[in-house]
Amino acid sequence: MINKTKLALGIATATLTMTGAMVSPQAVAGTKAQHHAEVAGVSSKVDALEAQLQAMQAEISRLRAEASRPHSSAESAKVQELDQWMTSVKSKPAKKDHHDNTLFFRGGYAHSNAQRGGTLDPTSLGALGNQNGLVNGPISDKDAWYFGAGFDFSLTDDVWGMMDNTQVLGELMFDYKEIGTRKQNGINATATGNGLGIGSLATVTGLPAANSETATVSQFTLAASPKIKFLKNKPFRPWLIPVGFEVNVISPPSDAITVLSPGMQFGLGADYRIWKDIFVGADARYHLTTGNIDGVRTDGVTAGGYIGLGF
Repeated sequence: MINKTKLALGIATATLTMTGAMVSPQAVAGTKAQHHAEVAGVSSKVDALEAQLQAMQAEISRLRAEASRPHSSAESAKVQELDQWMTSVKSKPAKKDHHDNTLFFRGGYAHSNAQRGGTLDPTSLGALGNQNGLVNGPISDKDAWYFGAGFDFSLTDDVWGMMDNTQVLGELMFDYKEIGTRKQNGINATATGNGLGIGSLATVTGLPAANSETATVSQFTLAASPKIKFLKNKPFRPWLIPVGFEVNVISPPSDAITVLSPGMQFGLGADYRIWKDIFVGADARYHLTTGNIDGVRTDGVTAGGYIGLGF
């Protein structure tokens, strides 16, 4: 029984050994075939990529050759026209949102520091003339009204490189003041006697009655000033005039028949842009003379508003 079992085991062992020997070469052969197949697949992919790369290089070469070829005359003309247009656009100055120059119209209240006499100064005849009604005395008020106009011309946008967003403008302006209306002017030709047996002034001197006519006391001012304006490109802009030069024309003239009185002005103000280049503003100015012109002083103040138009 035992011998039979051993015999069976031996036969089984021999069978397995022979089977393994037969299968191993086939497995090895199969593995080699699979490896060769994989290598062939990779090689074909590389070949495909290389072909695509060569095609791309050929396309690039074609585009370069086409770009280097001269264009037709029509295309060249269009390109040249486009270049000229771009050059002209670049050469044009940048368009400003708002204009720097301004035309303005102003008006308001004026005050004179001193009253004015007529063509004949009340003090020129002394106490005797005043006591006897020979002169009319001061013929003007101190309070007045004025109106005028002018324009600002821009000189620099940054005080010549010293202050950003600060303009310096040149202002040329005129105004008219009315200080008194229908005031008696000069000697009173209808003055009565003085108790010394002298008759009326008209009788004694032969002065015509026209000397007692009324006059309107007025003053015309022409001024040129530098104006410093802050906060460029902002809607609200304050400004000041450090000092300006003005010439005043007085009417009636002085006792010496002088009509011109030079002086200075100092001012400050501000304006606000309400729409595009339309402004509203307010200002105050002090007008100063270093002395009097034949007894007439033109010192005083003006204060009021203005409307400006940019151009």
